Amino acid sequence: MSVLRCVEGEDDGVGVTELAQRTGLTPSTAHRLARALTEAGVLSQDPRTERYQLGPALVVLGRKAEQRLGYRQALPLLEELAEATGESINLGIRAGDEVRVVLDVASRQPLRFSQEAGSRVPMHVSAMGKCLLANSGDIDGQITELGDLVRATHRTITDRDQLRAELELVRERGWALNDEERNPGVRAIAAPVLRPGGGVIGAVAIQGPTVRVTDDRLPELAELLDKATHRIAALLDAR
Repeated sequence: MSVLRCVEGEDDGVGVTELAQRTGLTPSTAHRLARALTEAGVLSQDPRTERYQLGPALVVLGRKAEQRLGYRQALPLLEELAEATGESINLGIRAGDEVRVVLDVASRQPLRFSQEAGSRVPMHVSAMGKCLLANSGDIDGQITELGDLVRATHRTITDRDQLRAELELVRERGWALNDEERNPGVRAIAAPVLRPGGGVIGAVAIQGPTVRVTDDRLPELAELLDKATHRIAALLDAR
């Protein structure tokens, strides 16, 4: 998994030496694992550069997983939300201590902020991440599992007590705000996609520049999110 995640983030591929350095494996072990994954089609190797990239077998696996989990069924609802708000929309799920973007709809505005499907974001700097943390059981336990709260901007929450208070507020009001905590000039508001029987499936975020995602718009955006996430929950929970 470490090898796959290392290769995933590099469009130009990764060499064996880089794989070993980034994963902490010995060069011989990194080479052995990369070759085994290549033989299985999970990785592919450029014959010219000898660098490893994601392989064709992942396309098939991804399509099967997408079909089984039913995320694509939620895309029309995300598109409706993008049209209603004029901003970019994401559906994200939890992947360890990060949020992984599953679906994205980019705003039509020339000034916009969007995250492509497959992107990963640290939980504590993400509105979606805060929703997932706040609705996954004991808040203190969730914070402990995060490890270091790395600062991304001067507004990033790096104090655990402050993050605890923030997550309690998210749980109480039903939505979270990322107020330039990851990218300067960008705000995001998100709400959890909750299972009718309990538990959290994912989260949906509306994100855009601070000049448009203003305080006076937050109640309206929160209401639109609430309606959308309830409809999405019914679709995904049925899967």
